[in-house]
Amino acid sequence: MMWVYPETTVAVAVSKFSGGEFDQGGVTVDKYRVLVGVHLVLVDVAGRVLLGRRANTGFGDGLFHVPAGHLEAGESAVAGLIREAREEVGIDIDARDVEFAHVLLSDERVQMFFTVRRWTGPVTNREPEKCSELAWFDPAGLPGEIVDYCRVGIGKVVVGQAFSEYGWESTTG
Repeated sequence: MMWVYPETTVAVAVSKFSGGEFDQGGVTVDKYRVLVGVHLVLVDVAGRVLLGRRANTGFGDGLFHVPAGHLEAGESAVAGLIREAREEVGIDIDARDVEFAHVLLSDERVQMFFTVRRWTGPVTNREPEKCSELAWFDPAGLPGEIVDYCRVGIGKVVVGQAFSEYGWESTTG
């Protein structure tokens, strides 16, 4: 899968394999696995972004984050995003309304951010055991209590930067 932008090219490849080593062009190499996260930057008519306050998850509890989750085996990024949107905030999204916005590479994770401006159904907290509240925020005024990589990702989406690295000294900002 490849997205091409006027000034930036981002290539994201997801391989299917079950463990051990694999052959790449006649050379056997140890494979490196990463988790792929999909992040919904849901934008309302006022330009605000939906965030949920995490609870009882063991990661970032008490902090805000966009609706997000990890891809399941054999699932495309857009299908995973649509599934997570339905599971977490109860909305239906047409795949044609999903816009790729940003990839944030962190240690052992590829975090993909997608912007959606059209959906059907009311936004509701479908996972109150994992999310204590939902709230809309102006992207220029995000709360201080937000998972840091999510804040960085939203910021990159706002300025139209397709790729960044997070968690080590970055060459992409």
